[in-house]
Amino acid sequence: MIRLTDCFKAYTEDQDKAASPAETVARVRGLLEARCRGVLEETRRVDTGRLGIPVFLSVCGAAARDVMPTRKQMGKGASPEQAEASALMELVERFSYFSFWADPEHFQSLRWSEAKRRFGAGLMDISRILQSVGEDMPQEQAETVMDIVRWRFHPALDVSSGNEVAVPLDWFKKLNEFNGSSAGNSFEESILQGACELVERHVSALVDRSRPVLPTLDPASFHDEVLVRLCRAFSDNGIVLLLKDITLGMPVPTVAALAYDPASFPAMSEIVFTAGTAASPAKAAIRAVTEVAQLAGDFQTGRVYEASGLPKFTDLGQIRWLEQGPLVPLDSLPCVENRNILRELEALARGLDHQGYRLYSVDTSHPDLGVTTNYNFVPGFEFRERTPNRSLGLFVGRILAEEAPPDAAERGLAVLGRTCPGASYLPFFMGLLRLRQGRNQEAAASFAEAEPIQPAAGERALAAFYQAYAMTQAGLWEESIPHLDRAALQDSEVKEFFNLRGVARFKLKRYQEAMTDFQEALALDSGSAPDLANLGLCHKFLGHAEEALDYLGTALELDPSLDWARKHYEELLRG
Repeated sequence: MIRLTDCFKAYTEDQDKAASPAETVARVRGLLEARCRGVLEETRRVDTGRLGIPVFLSVCGAAARDVMPTRKQMGKGASPEQAEASALMELVERFSYFSFWADPEHFQSLRWSEAKRRFGAGLMDISRILQSVGEDMPQEQAETVMDIVRWRFHPALDVSSGNEVAVPLDWFKKLNEFNGSSAGNSFEESILQGACELVERHVSALVDRSRPVLPTLDPASFHDEVLVRLCRAFSDNGIVLLLKDITLGMPVPTVAALAYDPASFPAMSEIVFTAGTAASPAKAAIRAVTEVAQLAGDFQTGRVYEASGLPKFTDLGQIRWLEQGPLVPLDSLPCVENRNILRELEALARGLDHQGYRLYSVDTSHPDLGVTTNYNFVPGFEFRERTPNRSLGLFVGRILAEEAPPDAAERGLAVLGRTCPGASYLPFFMGLLRLRQGRNQEAAASFAEAEPIQPAAGERALAAFYQAYAMTQAGLWEESIPHLDRAALQDSEVKEFFNLRGVARFKLKRYQEAMTDFQEALALDSGSAPDLANLGLCHKFLGHAEEALDYLGTALELDPSLDWARKHYEELLRG
């Protein structure tokens, strides 16, 4: 069980830590070398030096690549030591997280009714499960839905009460993915960092959905020397930096940072919009500004970042709403700063409790490595990538359709249909199951049934897309295109819609139209190697050999495993 104790800060320059960054790097490197060789290949600094704000990469070794989907992690900080420590701990955090989930010994596989008998009063209350999806459902009905599938139960610390409760941990993983994973020099440091990141994602999702008028932080009120230095690095280079208060009533402050370089945007840089949460306003602002540096590539490298908590803007007209709002001092934001990290964590947990939220944490530390890592979650918190039209049945149905053996999925969806009759997700998940079974025509019919009853444009677009996908699996390329037209019309921010329409048009030898689709996909994700390669193939079949070589070569640099693209590239080289 996690036991929280006093944890006094030993480093407070740009982040609050229980050990200095140099000590952390030396200790963790030593442990990796002695106990988990092959997890770390190297760390290296990757910023150009223009801003003078260091950014580091930690590159996964072979042992980590066997466990993790990511190959490298980035780290930020106001000093090289802190940026390297951040990159290194990010690797440890993710390696430990994925190793934890890969070990079945960590879990008890139980249905909800079995867990009630096994754990009794020690089981998380079903109301917290309902809170996690914002659903108002009778307890008995909720328990029936949760009983359809088996869950992986594991003990979690209720930080506010100090008690341990059994939780269906894969339920929260399904909702949050690895958001909330953390690492630190102690449990107190790690859990506080993870909890702050959850707060950051929560308020960022709320801001993204409602676009409220937000206070602007007055630079004249910045007195922290590190923060002043970081902000000056932007102004000295002609980069616009705007800091906004997006705390939204949470017990700890969150600062959003918007930055762009008028001289290099959009040719060689992007608009960067990100956020930071910490125990004090100054540390929250520092986290946000160093995160900008991590994502921006010094505003001169053409680097493309992937949006996470906050949306990504591609046009200056899209940010005008952020230029509004009253000017407020930095110290108007809430603060729970204390030299004892435990006291900061307690204050955050109490503040969440007063708002009806509860913070939970699981020890995910790798047994061989011995570095503290956690998985943290707050039922009811938002997450931008999660659908706002969520429900208990929606996620259970998704598990059935995507993961359960087909016979069990059929039975489970039937129970779900009786328990939640008329739910919009039922025909959609039946379509996914039919796809998995290779029953493509039946799948297309299910998605056609699902499309008009979906609650929002995004969901209707997805149903239309899957109708098209089912048809392409049956070789019906021409018939798929009207469905893809509807999907793209209802949601123009999903690159897969344009990619599949491009493939369909390519199969029909309509290369010029296919090029337009692949260009649309690349406008949403300029680093998509398959779309670059597809664009190259269009040029090849249109007789544009030079352009084809250019696009195919770039695609292969990004992803050397694209053998189909390499075949065409080498054919063009031979002339």
